[in-house]
Amino acid sequence: MAILEKTPAPPPERDAPLKRLPRISVGRMTPLDTFRFAWRALRDNRMRSGLTMLGIIIGVAAVVAAVAVGQGATASITHSVGQLGNNLLYVVPANPRFGPGEPSGFTQTLKPADGDAILERCRATVARVSPIVNGSTLAKYGGKNWRSRLYGVTPAFFTVNNYTMALGRTFTPGDDATRARVVVLGKTVVDNLFGSKGANCVGLEVTLNRTRFTVVGVTEAKGTSPFGEDQDDMVLMPLSTALYRVLNQKHLTALSVECKSADTIELAQEQIVGLLRRRHRLSPPFPDNDDFMVLSQQQLLLIMQTVTGVLTILLASIAGISLTVGGIGIMNIMLVSVTERTREIGIRKALGATEGNIRSQFLIESALLSIAGGILGVLVGGGLSLIAAKISGWAISPNWLSVAVAVGVSASIGIFFGYWPARKAAKLHPIEALRRE
Repeated sequence: MAILEKTPAPPPERDAPLKRLPRISVGRMTPLDTFRFAWRALRDNRMRSGLTMLGIIIGVAAVVAAVAVGQGATASITHSVGQLGNNLLYVVPANPRFGPGEPSGFTQTLKPADGDAILERCRATVARVSPIVNGSTLAKYGGKNWRSRLYGVTPAFFTVNNYTMALGRTFTPGDDATRARVVVLGKTVVDNLFGSKGANCVGLEVTLNRTRFTVVGVTEAKGTSPFGEDQDDMVLMPLSTALYRVLNQKHLTALSVECKSADTIELAQEQIVGLLRRRHRLSPPFPDNDDFMVLSQQQLLLIMQTVTGVLTILLASIAGISLTVGGIGIMNIMLVSVTERTREIGIRKALGATEGNIRSQFLIESALLSIAGGILGVLVGGGLSLIAAKISGWAISPNWLSVAVAVGVSASIGIFFGYWPARKAAKLHPIEALRRE
């Protein structure tokens, strides 16, 4: 009888290693445990977390970019005005009822004789006076057209405003006296009319408003002004030519007055104001009835800086509204999260988690959302600042104080708007929470 041999049983296989879970004691949770719970909740809902951060990202990016651009504009204005020196005065027409230059086209109070009178009567304080009249013109050469700004000026204009010549010459007193048909062009006009012939454009003729003018010079390039205006897009001609041959008017747009020194600028301003009041036969009360304004560079700089400051504050305020909306979005999403995780909260509280543990977890989640959104917003705002710097040509760099404030405010908004959902989650009764589906 054959004896059946028992087949030896195979050795027991080793159990597969279990995935190591974070060691978390639900009853006594450390701050690190709470952070892990919060991070895992956000990680499991990546799409929702990203969309929730979007409002914070936009708000912080707008704050960083607005402050950087505002400071860049202010610095550029200060530099541009400083390049003209600190001894210039600007006389502009003003409507006593509306202010300087308002309403445009109706305020015509300055005449060339006013500039002559200032130069003659204020010799002790004034070195040069440059009358200016401006308009627009369509320049033509060959088959090319270019619409540009037209300025009627005297030879003093080039000295007072620090213009140098790249080609040719400036105007002479004889050009102004004879109403000569000559022009000096900016580089932008030369490039668009003559192209490759620009280096040899002196002596060529261009047509302005159906009248031929000879090009006698080209100014050195100055680039873009602080307000984004191309300073090389201009056609200059003698003042009398512009007034009587082209624009057909008798009034000036402005007077640029160069004082003999910075020390005499206040005295010169007083003398010019008194002289123009007598010439224009103005009566008190002053300055309410003045039909002109005399501005120093410092006053002009202050006005420009005030304008840029107001615009910066306005943009930052709009960004603050965006931050607030982003905070409300965080609160809304956290309330939804509390509703979705009611049973989870009930289980944790039944196992011993305290109200403080639950509240801390939801506060950390909202804070992480806002801080991460703030950091991403800083990066986006920095990128926008670099783009604005490249487009405008300004020296723009993020202000680190505004960066720190923006991130701090975003974190505070996250905690502030996340407190109510966290409190609601912490106050849930474990039995009632477990009953919910």
